[in-house]
Amino acid sequence: MITIARRGGNFQQRQARLLSCVAVRHFRAIATCLVILLVLSACRGHRKKVIAVIPKATSHLFWVSVHAGAMAAGNDLGVEVDWNGPVTETDFSRQIQIVDSMIARHVDGLALAAQDRTALDASLDRAAREHIPVTVFDSGVDSTNYMSFVATNNYEAGQMAARKLAELLHDKGSIAMVLHVPGSNSTMERERGFEETMAKEFPRIQIVQKQYGMSDRSKARAAAENILTAHPDLDGIFASTEPSSVGTSLALKSRQLDGKIKFVAFDAADSMVEDLKTGTIDALVAQDPFRIGYEAVHTLVEKLHGKTPPKHIDLSARVIVKSDLAKPEIRLLLNPDVKRYVN
Repeated sequence: MITIARRGGNFQQRQARLLSCVAVRHFRAIATCLVILLVLSACRGHRKKVIAVIPKATSHLFWVSVHAGAMAAGNDLGVEVDWNGPVTETDFSRQIQIVDSMIARHVDGLALAAQDRTALDASLDRAAREHIPVTVFDSGVDSTNYMSFVATNNYEAGQMAARKLAELLHDKGSIAMVLHVPGSNSTMERERGFEETMAKEFPRIQIVQKQYGMSDRSKARAAAENILTAHPDLDGIFASTEPSSVGTSLALKSRQLDGKIKFVAFDAADSMVEDLKTGTIDALVAQDPFRIGYEAVHTLVEKLHGKTPPKHIDLSARVIVKSDLAKPEIRLLLNPDVKRYVN
């Protein structure tokens, strides 16, 4: 009996020690899991906020400068900028697809330049339901589901272009317009500002023809060629965007009319600046795309920090003539440090 008792006692002791070891291992496993969870939680808490920036397109120099401004803001303000957009400004379905994918990822903020004023209404409704703040930049939308709007004052820019072309023509003559694309709010405002100012302030200047360049240099060139064929005595032209301006320049040079027809262009690609130097273009109306991109990201970062950004940020365009090109502020405007931010 004594032996059995001892054996039983030894068994009970071994069982107790085994249970103790299991408990310790279980406790250690729980502690390890808790540490991992705390580390993951800390990582999530300290990750960079992601701001998605979606332009109308990525192929023109204007959008490259917007990209650089957005990336500069990301660097300065400590957020990650995810830049993605369609290649052309007429690929509406691709832009909608990109916007919807960013909303599905639940990015922390969305900056958007809408190709069409109504095409993204459903996407903006979805972003609002997901509580994703949205800044619309460059071109306005009909929807009210956005936080801030950052853009050039395009109506005012159109007025500037009209007054400069009228000055070059001494307030009389026949002119034509090479437009952008139907439905783009920013360029429609710009073109409306130009037309209404001509009608109100310069009644001796007649707009004899308008054609769309469809955000394509070759199509804009064809449109300008058609205008020049139909109106051989034309005195002046206004082109409302970079691709329309570049196409118009090519048409004028191909017909050896550069310097003979007064030409006010919009935006400032490198080739356009060269055409300003040689006299094909008489004046540029230039925006500040770098600042547009920077301010779009800045408004969203303010919101993420609990601030209330302005509802509307208006940026003025500037009329540039050949003699302005040597000015330091103009050189900086026309040549932002794009390569520093965009590979």
